[in-house]
Amino acid sequence: MLTLKLISEETERVVKGLEKKHFENAKETIAQALDIDKKRRESQQKLDKNKQEANQLSKKIGGLMKDKKMDEANEIKAQVADLKKEAKSLQDAMETAEHELTELLCTIPNIPNADVPEGKDASDNVVVKEGGVIPDLPDDALCHWDLCKKYNLIDFDLGVKITGAGFPIYIGKMARFQRALEAFFLEEARKAGYLEVQPPFVVNQASGYGTGQLPDKEGQMYHVQLDDLYLIPTAEVPVTNIFRDVILDEKDLPIKRCAYSACFRREAGSYGKDVRGLNRLHQFDKVELVRIDRPEHSYQSLQEMLNHVEGLCQKLELPYHILKLCGGDMSFTSSICYDFEVWSAAQKRWLEVSSVSNFETYQANRLKCRYRHTDDGKIELCHTLNGSALALPRIVASILENNQTPNGIRVPKALVPYCGFEMIDDQNF
Repeated sequence: MLTLKLISEETERVVKGLEKKHFENAKETIAQALDIDKKRRESQQKLDKNKQEANQLSKKIGGLMKDKKMDEANEIKAQVADLKKEAKSLQDAMETAEHELTELLCTIPNIPNADVPEGKDASDNVVVKEGGVIPDLPDDALCHWDLCKKYNLIDFDLGVKITGAGFPIYIGKMARFQRALEAFFLEEARKAGYLEVQPPFVVNQASGYGTGQLPDKEGQMYHVQLDDLYLIPTAEVPVTNIFRDVILDEKDLPIKRCAYSACFRREAGSYGKDVRGLNRLHQFDKVELVRIDRPEHSYQSLQEMLNHVEGLCQKLELPYHILKLCGGDMSFTSSICYDFEVWSAAQKRWLEVSSVSNFETYQANRLKCRYRHTDDGKIELCHTLNGSALALPRIVASILENNQTPNGIRVPKALVPYCGFEMIDDQNF
């Protein structure tokens, strides 16, 4: 959530940033927020003056009664009673304005960093780096869903029977391969200084609000209505919320956490897109990186996270490119975002496998995640960052397709110690 300080002191920059994100009626919405805040502050000032006057009058009552000046005392009592009624009205007006302001601020996305390119949609994203070698497969190369059927690796139909579309069942070597990828990603994160945590896979409303998933504008979260809990769309939500309502010490920053989780997404509105096989699931596994940092250091942290994810793609021997997202294709909460896509050789298309984002103070303001300066004790909002490292389904799809041979599917060397086999073939156990 944007801070009122930023909105009021840098109104023009905020409006231009929202327009860069193609947020409709940016100027009008910001003007409305400032107007509501003005009414809130005016009510607060009147309330403070009211209470001060009531306190001053109340102090006179005792002395007047002591001097037997009952008529004057009763007159002042009546004035104090009227002031209290007025105070109640002012308090209600202030609370109403605060509620309206909070609701309005929740509808306003984060503003993009100055380095974010202009653009309306994914076609305007900018490739900033490429790596790896795109394999030259024969014309009869199979897409991953056919490879999974050939080697009995994933049963999509059985998942439909048990749950529904988008909930596949992994079998034999593929189940072990999934586990190997999770262990590999977590171990690489540990080596990079991230402390592993194991979070809940469901969160309460306050947690969803803290990281910006709620209010759920796109209907992507699964809601357990009876308990008012939400299945997490990413481990970012519970891990970042560890630091909700916390004041950290500057010397402890940056904080680095990693977590494996299952992720649940309704993928509302994705019908008609390419959803075959592992390309788009309702449940999938992912390892997530989260950082909490000082504002002046957060972009160094962002670069370190980008380097880490790039290193994973290189170790998995996957062709990749890195995209800097344009204003119109960024998420609601991010200030800057980079997507990693890997090449899926049989599908002949790029598949997104990671988003690495800096949210600056946007999430921290919702979370009330702050830090105390070592020198002067000043308390300031942190910057929060997160990135997928990595999401499994499309990584698996790319590995299967890119490494298929007449004798089976070659396992990248970095994964062999984790899964215990070098080939995925007919011996699927």
